[in-house]
Amino acid sequence: MKMRNLLLSAAGFAAVVAGVMESKIAVADQFFPMLTYRTGAYAPNGIPVANGFRDYYDMLNKRDGGINGVKISWEECETKYDTKVGVECYEKMKKGATLFNPLSTGITYQLIPKASVDKIPILSMGYGQTAAADGRVFEWIFNFPTTYWSQASAFVKYVASEVGGMDKLNGVHLAHIYHNSAYSKEANPTLEALSEKYGFKLTLIAVDHPGQEQKAAWLQVRRARPDWIFMSGWGVMNQVAIKEAVTTGFPMDHFVGNWWSGSESDTVPAGDGAFGYKSSNLHGTGTDWPVIQDIIKYVYNGDMQAATENKVGDVLFNRGVVNAMFGTEAVRTAQGKYGNEVMSGEQVRWGLENLSITEAKLKGLGMEGFTKPFTVSCADHETGGPVIFQQWTGDGWKFVSDWITPIREVVRPMVEEAAAAYAKENKITPRSCN
Repeated sequence: MKMRNLLLSAAGFAAVVAGVMESKIAVADQFFPMLTYRTGAYAPNGIPVANGFRDYYDMLNKRDGGINGVKISWEECETKYDTKVGVECYEKMKKGATLFNPLSTGITYQLIPKASVDKIPILSMGYGQTAAADGRVFEWIFNFPTTYWSQASAFVKYVASEVGGMDKLNGVHLAHIYHNSAYSKEANPTLEALSEKYGFKLTLIAVDHPGQEQKAAWLQVRRARPDWIFMSGWGVMNQVAIKEAVTTGFPMDHFVGNWWSGSESDTVPAGDGAFGYKSSNLHGTGTDWPVIQDIIKYVYNGDMQAATENKVGDVLFNRGVVNAMFGTEAVRTAQGKYGNEVMSGEQVRWGLENLSITEAKLKGLGMEGFTKPFTVSCADHETGGPVIFQQWTGDGWKFVSDWITPIREVVRPMVEEAAAAYAKENKITPRSCN
């Protein structure tokens, strides 16, 4: 097994951009496989996420000596955001793996049945199959701190806050523009259920991969004349949609992307027209966080130019950081039960299911205010964490809402119903979590 560990220094920075350095993984290392996509249509989004994971692992090794003295190793496998290639990467890298972050809803769907057989947990943070939030059925799958269904409900609550309350949603017209894939379709059932409950009109508009051609979609927008647009996009689709919205004359402050449609790679290419565009988020942005400052210090030796070129502080870089933190803290939690040594996949699964991210823990990690606390349980692998909304100012993002709690009374019963159907179809006997 080999590690591709990007070595960052003033002399070696060119090697970071061009490729990765390989070296043997020590037996005592905690191994984190990385399914990444630095090439292909979605590379502008995949690169900063991968850099966030890599740099957080590197920082822990250099600052703390790893996790309770256990060094971290990692290896990247290029998926090109292709489901088939992603599964091949999984099979190649599963030996000795701590957990997998598929970074793709399509890949996640394919890995779900493999996880319980191979005894390796899957952490699909804020993506994947939403029904996996029911840990009684999906013992090996985790999607905390929140899911696409919860996010969709938080969007509806955000619109309600803008129009004067939930009772004012009746008659409001919302449109969902979505990438025509398993990922973006996830939000539709929730939006349809909430439309029925609160009386708002809903129009669903699909955009085919990769999203460069959207004339037909925005012709539908012109005809439908929605009051608000929610977008579940990815890659080039997002920047094209923003440009089309400008051409159409749609008010940008009523155009809200999901958390995969709200990064610098979406807004910067759209130029001045992106000003006022909004999206949801799970965490803080920018570099003014102790954890990000430690990455700049320990990984980049204080070289801000190198850090900037690696997208440090960008939305998707920071997402990779918080995702990597969840995985390493699951290992730390497992070590509290099993001892400070390399944890197996089964032990890390226990750590994930008993993970508690408290305010005190976040402060100790240099992440106070960076994301919100939550506690995972046997039955709840999502936790229903809150969502926050941000707005593009032209040179960065600013929060324009409080943290919004999802509509759990609608979402959780839907999760349990979908999980029960999955269990029946796949002949799974749900666990008792009493």
